[in-house]
Amino acid sequence: MAGTCAHVEFLRAAGLGAGASRREPPRGRPRHPPRALGLCRVPPPRQAPPPPLRRLGRRHRRHRRYRPRHGVPPRLAAAGLGLVLVGRNLEKLAAVAAEIKAKHPDVPEVRTFVLDFAAERLAAGVEAEALKEAIRGLDVGVLVNNTGLSYPYARYFHEVDEELMRSLTRVNVEGVTRVTHAVLPGMVERKHGAMVNIGSGSASVIPSDPMYSVYAATKAYVDQFSRCLYVEYKSKGIDVQCQVPLYVATKMASIRKSSFMVPSADINIGYEPMCTPYWPHSIMWFFISILPESFINNLRLGMCIKIRKKGLAKDTKKKSF
Repeated sequence: MAGTCAHVEFLRAAGLGAGASRREPPRGRPRHPPRALGLCRVPPPRQAPPPPLRRLGRRHRRHRRYRPRHGVPPRLAAAGLGLVLVGRNLEKLAAVAAEIKAKHPDVPEVRTFVLDFAAERLAAGVEAEALKEAIRGLDVGVLVNNTGLSYPYARYFHEVDEELMRSLTRVNVEGVTRVTHAVLPGMVERKHGAMVNIGSGSASVIPSDPMYSVYAATKAYVDQFSRCLYVEYKSKGIDVQCQVPLYVATKMASIRKSSFMVPSADINIGYEPMCTPYWPHSIMWFFISILPESFINNLRLGMCIKIRKKGLAKDTKKKSF
């Protein structure tokens, strides 16, 4: 089940900060969604509402690392936060930066950094070191690891070619790991920070995601990576949250139009170390949690077989031209 695609930056979790409870993340796949149905939009009972973005920005200073996607950067810029946009396409980075500056002339600063998350240079640590140098001296208060790559369409594991398998691992696992490793030392030194890692419902909500096995496995890494960091760094003033959306209207999910159950790619911050950022997805999570796993597995497998059939038909049509 595809999550969201794009890349890094947001601000201190608007509920992971002041007034929010810190519960230990559950072990394994939770049978029920955290705090039931109101996640990320409705504050839990007897807790203060999330502090406004601008106030959070003051606590976490000016710069927020983000890999560009429409929706999130403008929201941060509107809160008066400086941005560092990271992506592999210089032209798109420049276009997003120009659009943000035009709509939000009061934004303190918008920087860009070109980084290809599927390149061998990232695996060798070269790109990560360059990124570390680029943000040296910046008070990066919030990191959103939102990079993501999925299959073009559903396929059996033996049909996954070497290039796709390598790219999935580099983008979804190495990219998140190395960018976090580059940014985290500054947060530790300053004794504050927030990190939002974008996982997927394919790894944390449904019991399995057949025919997307490598993608789901890489997102399971993000889930466990986030849980561990949450426990390691909560005493150092650093909040870590993993968001596990279901279907989102993105290019990666091959969904062009958003709907009530398939939202656009926006980020909302909740109160838990793990949550789904869109409340209708929380309702779906609840019902999934009470149904037999065998039923969900068979239902999902049937869906993916249909997706594979359509994808193969498109491939055949393209080859005929």
